[in-house]
Amino acid sequence: RDAAIPVTIDDYIEQAAAPAVRTILQKIRLTIQKAAPGAEEKISYRIPTFTLAGNLVHFAAFKNHIGFYPPVKGDAKLRRAVAIYAGEKGNLRFPLDEAIPYALIARIVKARVRENLEAAAARAHKRTARAKSRRGNGAPPHKWPTIFAGAGGNPVPDSSRASTMFAKAGEFCESRV
Repeated sequence: RDAAIPVTIDDYIEQAAAPAVRTILQKIRLTIQKAAPGAEEKISYRIPTFTLAGNLVHFAAFKNHIGFYPPVKGDAKLRRAVAIYAGEKGNLRFPLDEAIPYALIARIVKARVRENLEAAAARAHKRTARAKSRRGNGAPPHKWPTIFAGAGGNPVPDSSRASTMFAKAGEFCESRV
């Protein structure tokens, strides 16, 4: 493995240039752990990532800011609160020369936990519904109406509508001969 590629979040934080940035990264990590106690840590896209029923949040150190991903969506109050930090693609940028909003980070993480768990529940419900429909849920199987019920492959009209249709077709054919 390339020594420059971090394998753990500890590796990533150790590789941060300035001690002050390392302290900020560690505080962000602790804030996320506290807001999402069941979340797991990993490195994804070469940056620290927390997962809980899918990717929860990512964060990264840059020269002048800390990047925080993914963009906030859904909660209008939260979107307004993060608007001053929004980058061009909606990702958040916390400037290093300003106080890092740890309480806001905690709110974002809690909102993401809620989103991920709701999405996971919806996926599970959908899978359960699909499985029930495959194995049958007590409803009778759909049966198409039988128009022809002939023995030996010979079609025989099965209903008065079909009889009328064939009678008219026969008359038409006979008149054309």
